[in-house]
Amino acid sequence: MMKYTLRAMSEWVCENNFLLNIKYMGSIIEFNDTLSITTEQGFPEEVLNMKKHEAGEIDIRNIENKIFEFKNKKGARLYQPAPTRCFLVHNIKGKWLYWGKIIMLEQCIKGDSQENQTTSGKYKIIQLYDLDYQEQATRNESPDDKSFL
Repeated sequence: MMKYTLRAMSEWVCENNFLLNIKYMGSIIEFNDTLSITTEQGFPEEVLNMKKHEAGEIDIRNIENKIFEFKNKKGARLYQPAPTRCFLVHNIKGKWLYWGKIIMLEQCIKGDSQENQTTSGKYKIIQLYDLDYQEQATRNESPDDKSFL
């Protein structure tokens, strides 16, 4: 993850690979290329789950035109807009399981203070990882100590 902090108007500090964090005039907005959400926040567990994946029962053609929603992601966040892809991660009790790539269709930030801001939106799944690639992505791309595997 890459994290940038804007100080004054021109100083940027890189802290990791994917996350972009801007502070300007007291506001904080994170720029993300990874949508890590829980089932409660809208991860489509009824469609994407390991039991079905291991049995070969998930076919991208069955969901490629379906629009999914997420809600109540803590903080003010902006995800890469279409046509740039974002990664889809199932956050399971704080551990990350990568599933594939999405296109962000809609984003909404709500809240009247930094303490209660949330981000919601809509996305479309454009690629699902096969089991081997899913394992490699999860092991290699998850933040330290957050890999589900």
